[in-house]
Amino acid sequence: MRGNERAAARSVPKRGSGRLLTVVGALVAIVLITVGAVMIMRPPTGLVDMNGRAVTFDPGVDLSPETLERMDVVEETGARFEVPSVGLNVPLDAMTMVGNEITPPGFASAYLVRNLGVQLENASDGTVFVAVHSLSNGAISPGNYLIDIENQKADLEPGVVINVDELEYRVTGSIRVDKTNLGEEQSVWANEPGKLVVITCLPRPTDGRSLDNIVITAQLVD
Repeated sequence: MRGNERAAARSVPKRGSGRLLTVVGALVAIVLITVGAVMIMRPPTGLVDMNGRAVTFDPGVDLSPETLERMDVVEETGARFEVPSVGLNVPLDAMTMVGNEITPPGFASAYLVRNLGVQLENASDGTVFVAVHSLSNGAISPGNYLIDIENQKADLEPGVVINVDELEYRVTGSIRVDKTNLGEEQSVWANEPGKLVVITCLPRPTDGRSLDNIVITAQLVD
């Protein structure tokens, strides 16, 4: 993922419902758009973080109406993404990767990437991919619960429970990957039975664009 939040952005259109598509893993230059955030001291008029503070994407991030249409974002699915040990419990929305870039369109939800890996109902047969944003400069997104910005690493130890809708996973590990190399990291994109991959950006302790992603892996509990 890429970006720093500068000001309030346009709101993301909401989709009421939609069928999760059968997906195909793509091992091609996949980039997870990285964001930071600058909270602004006025009522939010567009995208907001988990505390209702207005944030926006970096210039150059393509969330045009055409891109959003292709992403086919589905909100209010009723599903949740939870990590009880760190107090994270947010909606699990769904999106489609567009142009080999995973750009979660909001900052207060987790997003199932439905054209990678498998659908939730087929979780035992392959990898489920979830993407979340992490923010900096005082703003909070789901990814902030999963990482240690000061020490530049994941903050979930092996064995920690992650609940994806009604599925229970346990963390098996994590890696830090340079954004430019993420698409080439075969271990991330491998479609393996019962695997969960959670991807977020890793903001820098000081100002400046994030250079890395954190990838957390987990295994389905039978």
